Amino acid sequence: MVGRESELQMIHGLLSDPDGPRLVYVRGEPGAGRTSFLRAAHGRLRAEGTSALFFACVPGDEERPLLLALRLITTLVKTQSDTARQQSGGRLVANMMSAAEKGERTAAAEALTTAVTQYGPSVMVVDDIEHGDADSLTILSELDFAGIDPGTRLVVSAGGPVRPQEPGLSGQRLAEGKAVRTIDLPRLQPHDIEAALAKRFQATPDDALVQRTHELTQGVPGAIDALLTAWTQQDALRVVQGHAFLAAGVPVPALPDSAPFLATLRTLGEPGRTVAGALSVLWPLGPCAPQLLASSTGLSHATVSEGIRDLTQAGILEELPRQDGTATGGWAFRVPLMAYAVEARLGPWERSQLSAAAVTALWDTTEGSTGGRRAAIVLPQPQADFYLADRIADAGPLVDRDRAVEQLTAIAERQWPDLGGRGMLRWFRAAARLIEDPAARGPALLRNVRAAYVSGDFPAARTIAESLLRTPHDGLTMPVLHGIAGVLASAAAVEKDWPFLTRMAAAQWWDRSPLPAGAAVGGRAVALCQLGRWREAVDLLSRTESLWHTTPDSRTVPVLHRYRAAAELMLGQPELFTHSLTMPELGDLPPDLRYVLTVVPCEQLLCSSDLQGAQALLSDRGLAPEALPPYGLFLWHHLEGRWDEALKPARWLLATGLAFTSATDRYLLPARTAAILLARGGVNNAHRLINSARGGPDGPLEHSLDHAEADVLRTLGDPSGAAQSLRRGLSAADARAHVHGTDELWAALTDIHAEAGRTSEAVTCLRRLHKVVQQLDSGRSRLLYLLASARVLRQDAPDRARRDLREAVDLARSRSQPFETAVTLSAAADNGAGPATLLHEAYELFQETGAALWRFHTRTALREAGLTVPGRKGATAESQHLLATLIAEGLTNRQVATVLRLSEKAVADRISRLLARTGLRSRAEVVTTVLTQDR
Repeated sequence: MVGRESELQMIHGLLSDPDGPRLVYVRGEPGAGRTSFLRAAHGRLRAEGTSALFFACVPGDEERPLLLALRLITTLVKTQSDTARQQSGGRLVANMMSAAEKGERTAAAEALTTAVTQYGPSVMVVDDIEHGDADSLTILSELDFAGIDPGTRLVVSAGGPVRPQEPGLSGQRLAEGKAVRTIDLPRLQPHDIEAALAKRFQATPDDALVQRTHELTQGVPGAIDALLTAWTQQDALRVVQGHAFLAAGVPVPALPDSAPFLATLRTLGEPGRTVAGALSVLWPLGPCAPQLLASSTGLSHATVSEGIRDLTQAGILEELPRQDGTATGGWAFRVPLMAYAVEARLGPWERSQLSAAAVTALWDTTEGSTGGRRAAIVLPQPQADFYLADRIADAGPLVDRDRAVEQLTAIAERQWPDLGGRGMLRWFRAAARLIEDPAARGPALLRNVRAAYVSGDFPAARTIAESLLRTPHDGLTMPVLHGIAGVLASAAAVEKDWPFLTRMAAAQWWDRSPLPAGAAVGGRAVALCQLGRWREAVDLLSRTESLWHTTPDSRTVPVLHRYRAAAELMLGQPELFTHSLTMPELGDLPPDLRYVLTVVPCEQLLCSSDLQGAQALLSDRGLAPEALPPYGLFLWHHLEGRWDEALKPARWLLATGLAFTSATDRYLLPARTAAILLARGGVNNAHRLINSARGGPDGPLEHSLDHAEADVLRTLGDPSGAAQSLRRGLSAADARAHVHGTDELWAALTDIHAEAGRTSEAVTCLRRLHKVVQQLDSGRSRLLYLLASARVLRQDAPDRARRDLREAVDLARSRSQPFETAVTLSAAADNGAGPATLLHEAYELFQETGAALWRFHTRTALREAGLTVPGRKGATAESQHLLATLIAEGLTNRQVATVLRLSEKAVADRISRLLARTGLRSRAEVVTTVLTQDR
């Protein structure tokens, strides 16, 4: 009963109060959850020892006079345990049955009064009383409670008009009764829906999932249940790291006929059903919808009005507020999910005709040929755009093709990249189907390819792209063909189809295609890049530059320039990539291409940990960080130290399978997400994520995963295993002449050797790291070298080590990345390269990112340095939560001791204190509590 806590408390208080009302009337619209609410209240009463009886009226009961009164008496008698009382009650039941057969309402009323008086007290709960027979309702409404035990109460619910209206148990009459209290069950608010989703899936729901659920159901519990049931059956919901998400591109489900939420619709006769079907398409046209409905269905205006009236009375439609002085603003489905359910039951031809009527009316209004009431969409932007595009797509060839293509394309482009999946891909596809000019069809199909890719429909992207490369259309220029090949290779890489990419990288794969040589070369190059075979890609592009670089304007061949620059950067040659950042103004290019040409280098800069370079690029291109795709936004927030915000898109990407990026390192998302989890104590979660992300030896390099795995193993006290992971990554990189990103691995391996006292091996690794620094010439690689150098030199050349650390502190501060800066400050303080108070600054920065494990170790360093730990009470709570997190990770006491750098006895003592302070009794209860709190 999520979202009904206050109402449950209210009804329980009313029924428990000796002076409370004798009759409680529960009201709620269809789907409000009245039955569940009454059963919850009934169950609570019985659990407390109160005699409570539950009755449910069903359609058809109204045709059987005095049935409800008979059921009440019979049940009251059956509750008696005394034999004599049961025998006397049996006679009372017989009298009631005789009165029912003869239709003697007075005798029935006397029998019910006697039963309630003699066999009470009981709380009688009657659900769906609108289906009760008229005679019983009249008797109940006239029941005199004055001479009856105060504990006898009547609770009734109704979701529609109660018969008979007068006299009877109507809502109006109940509201006027002195001894009556009415409880209304309102719709659930978004925070209630969030709680309901969390309870149902035992996970924290994503904001977008909560918003979409509320948008489709308007908070009606029955609709929420029907929607979530349908999504579950479609396998449309994903749970990652205790968070629930809606899969990408999931359409609104077409509810089955058996869905309880559709009960009212199932029982509705004509003309309501026909009118409902037409309005499911036409209702957003407001006041002019009935006129279009009549002309489209052949129904008379009077019949249409009758159908609308029936639908409104049944609670399916509701009248919209008036606009522009009209009699009404139109009608809308009370619950949007119902509109989708009704529309799903239309036939294709019926939907096309209705959609064509809507589009024609809107176009006629635009052109000034109104033909009566002006057609206008009563939805706000951008929903109005969505509606128009959907109607044009459904109308297809029944409307003007050229105009349809123009509007579909314009609306779809405005939605790019449509990460919410509202319809961009569908509209591009509909536009392509309507194009008859072969020269225009090629670019339209290219839009389809790109839209399918960003929408996550990778099989469709691959199918269309490969078809275009095998049988190219007129109008597909060399740059366009390069773009298609790029999408094909990228989609295959997301699906980890390395055998296909290997074939695509070979010249033989292209021999069957009629493409020009320059296009085939480009296709092979992008496949090589997706496989991480950078040297081969550079060699191929260098040998064949005259084939593909046929114009001095680099914007017309952005794909191959991008891939060549990226490939050279991976080989330790950043000059071309740096030059590409100075690309001239992009204003005359299509929106999707302008977007791509900004996002691609931005994500690469973020991949290189160059936050300031990415900020400058976005500023120059007039793009806000919020406009980045989820992967780029994750990388951005990660470097900014806003880890809570970074985890939101990370979990969504992992849940939806849309974890694709234009950055050269395909495994950055799991690697950096694992680093966040590890820094917060999620040791095993981080390790599982790393292992699940690996794609096999035939794909691109996994050196970032190797580095992340090494961090996990070092945290668990396995430096040899960590060194093995690092050497595996470096060996694979050396085999492909790969340089970019190896600075992280060489620095970590240097640190491991230095800690173990293997100075010679550490110096060798430091030299290799220095060579990488010279090649990449980046701030991140320089910082890593300074820190590694200080670790190696701290014993033999302490002055040099301190000088390196002071330079590292200045460099880290200039780069403005909180976690990186905190790590550097900690290293400087630990080696005497600055005042011990640097630890206080690092301590605050670790809190800013939420790096609980690093913050714990910094607290230890503060105490060892004789410094005060800020916020002692809060620090204790943090330590307890970190300890509980490690226990929830399934670590043994020995492993926890290793992670926290404590003795096993100290850990055992801390766990005992944790259990004592929290009142928990076991490690298992700690796990449950942590998981619940994290949700």
